[in-house]
Formats: sequence, structure tokens, C-alpha cells
Amino acid sequence: MIGVQSSGSDERLRRMETLTDAALSHLDVNDLLDELLDRVRQVLRVDTAAILLLDVHAQQLVATAAKGLEEEVRKGFRISVGRGFAGRIARDKQPVILDNVTAAEVVNPILFDIGIRSLLGVPMFAGGEVIGVLHVGCLKPYRFTDDDVRLLQLAADRASLASQARAGSIDRTAALALQRSLLPTHLPDAPGVDMAARYVPGHDAGVGGDWYDVFTHPSGWLGIVIGDVSGHGLRSAVVMGRLRSALRAYALVSDDPATVLTLLDRKIHHFEAGNLATVLYAMISPDRATIRMSLAGHLQPVLAAPGQPADTLNIPVDLPLGLGPRQPARRQTEVALPSEAVLICYTDGLVECRGEIIDVGIERLCSAVEPGPAEAVCARIMATLAAEQANDDIALLTIVTGPTHTSP
Repeated sequence: MIGVQSSGSDERLRRMETLTDAALSHLDVNDLLDELLDRVRQVLRVDTAAILLLDVHAQQLVATAAKGLEEEVRKGFRISVGRGFAGRIARDKQPVILDNVTAAEVVNPILFDIGIRSLLGVPMFAGGEVIGVLHVGCLKPYRFTDDDVRLLQLAADRASLASQARAGSIDRTAALALQRSLLPTHLPDAPGVDMAARYVPGHDAGVGGDWYDVFTHPSGWLGIVIGDVSGHGLRSAVVMGRLRSALRAYALVSDDPATVLTLLDRKIHHFEAGNLATVLYAMISPDRATIRMSLAGHLQPVLAAPGQPADTLNIPVDLPLGLGPRQPARRQTEVALPSEAVLICYTDGLVECRGEIIDVGIERLCSAVEPGPAEAVCARIMATLAAEQANDDIALLTIVTGPTHTSP
């Protein structure tokens, strides 16, 4: 009897080692999932194995990888949480065994088409939350054991780690591509101004909700935008991209920055409900002597006129965008823009520092502004302030008026 028990323990250990083999870690994420599903089929002696990952926003499970059920992935099979076999596992966060598959318990027609008779599925977890389902099936009636459940859960835990890595890699790739497409690769050549900009993400995703933009109106006025969508990462960047495009469109409709921001506010309330954004939108006249500006909850820009210390422009700050439909009328302010002045537009990530009021950071910014080419001014500001900031995106736009300080 002792020998039999030892043999059974050895077999179980061998099966566990097959699913936890360290060599799997050296594979590409997609190859790892494929290899893991092959090993699951081998260890549990089943005909099919599939991974369905949770689409959090749609609350649906999406077929992502499969062996013996490849058609499920090719056809983009989806099922709502709570529906059918896999949906029940995701909802209850518990393994489910179906010794005899019936139409009442399974809603995926592909399972019936290939003749699945028995199913075992377990939830996949990350951070205590369900992120998907791993299930296996047999073409002949089969009675799964508690040992099978434990082994499949072990595989699901391994698949969860790989899936999280895969999702993170996809998000980072998408975020970087989005950043490259939304932030100007170079600022436009505009007569009478010298410009430089910086964007530094505060999080690993590589992009967030901060942005800057510069464009020329058909009238010759120069549009200047700097904004900050609440939140971080890819989701904020997607919202930011939509706002950037919408603002450009509204800028062609009106020459009044306050009107443009009012239209953008309506767009957020109607199409981006739940999101907040602060935006500075300014227009510099063709002769570069005047600037019109409206601030939607955004920090006042800093201006350094020749022979004078840098200071914030005394421009009224209206409410941020996205608070609701009934807000006070937005205001536009027009001020003179001296020749060879330095204008600094920025997001709060540049001046906010944990443990101090924001005024201290703004004073530090004003002290760092000195006359010179825009690129040099921008570099000095970043060297002075950016090193002290952490975990927040930074967008910075520096504009120097007049021909004297044109960068080489």
C-alpha cells in the first residue's frame, strides 16, 4: 500500500512539475500560453484547452488562446459574465465541472459542433480579481477529480501571470504608438516665434492625459494648447486624443478661445461623461503682439517680459471641462505680448511636489525662467524642476516672441 501511495505522489509531482517548469518563463508570452495549453492537455489527458480573458469594460469573456478549439479564437467568441459555462465560472469565482454537457449549461455552439461531452473550468485571478477562465474538455464522458481541479488551477495561475504580462506589453506598445501619433513630432515653423516643448510621462505606460499642441489658423493666428485629462495611462491618453482632435475642429469654427472651450466642454459632457480635463487655449496674433486666452481650470501661464522678472499672467481661471452642462460663461482675456518675451505654458506635474503648496513650485518655475532661445529656456526649466517631480505627467511649452532669440 505504501508503494502505491508513493507511486501516486510521484505521478502527481511529475504532473505539477510539467505545469510549473521554469523553462516556460523563457518563452515569449504567446508561445508560453500555447505551450502551457499543450501541457495541460497532456497532463490532464483531455482533448481541448482554452483561455478566455475578461474584457472589463464590456464584462465579457473573450477567447484568446486555445488548443483543440482554435475556431473559438478565430471567430472571436465572446460570452457575457454570468452566461453559460465560462460565464458562470467568472461570476462565481469558483471551478465548475460538467460531467455531461447539455445545452442548458453551455451556450457556445462550437463546443457542441466538435462533440465535447465533459468540461472542467477554473477562474484566472490577478490581484484577487477574476481576469479570465481556463477550461478543458473531453470528447468522451469523463469524471474529473479534485486533483484535476487543483492541477488546472495551478495552470490557470501560471496563465494569469503570462496574460497580465501580455496585456501590459500590449498596453505599453499601444500607449507609445498613441503618444507618437498625438504629440507633435516637431513644432510648426511659425514666423515671429521660437518654440520648444517637452513631454515626460509620470508612469510606466509611457503616455498619459497631458498634451500640448500648436497649429496655425487659416487667418494666420497661432493656436496654442496645453491640457491635462484626469487619470493616467492608456485610457487617459485615448480621451486626450479625442479632445485634441475636437479642439482643433472647434478652432476652425470660432476665433474666440472661450467659445472653443465651451464647445469642448459640451463634447466631454455628452461623449466623455465622467472625465475631467483642464485646458489652456490661446491664440497669438499674426503680428505676435497680442494673445487671446481662456483657461478651463488650468494653471496660469508664466510670462517674462524683457527686463522684468517672470510672473504668472493675471488671467481669470474658469471651471475645468466635464463638470456638467450648467456652468458660468467662459471668459476670454486679451493681453499684450511684448517682443522677445518668454511665455511658459505647463501642466501641474511640473510644479506640484508632495508636501508643499503648489505656489512654491510656481515660484520655483518663475525663478528658472531666463531670456534666451526657446530650447535653452525649456532645457533649463526641466533641469531645475522636473527632477523633483514623480508619478505625474509633465507637459511644457516654451514660446519666445520676436526674431532675436531664434534657435539655430
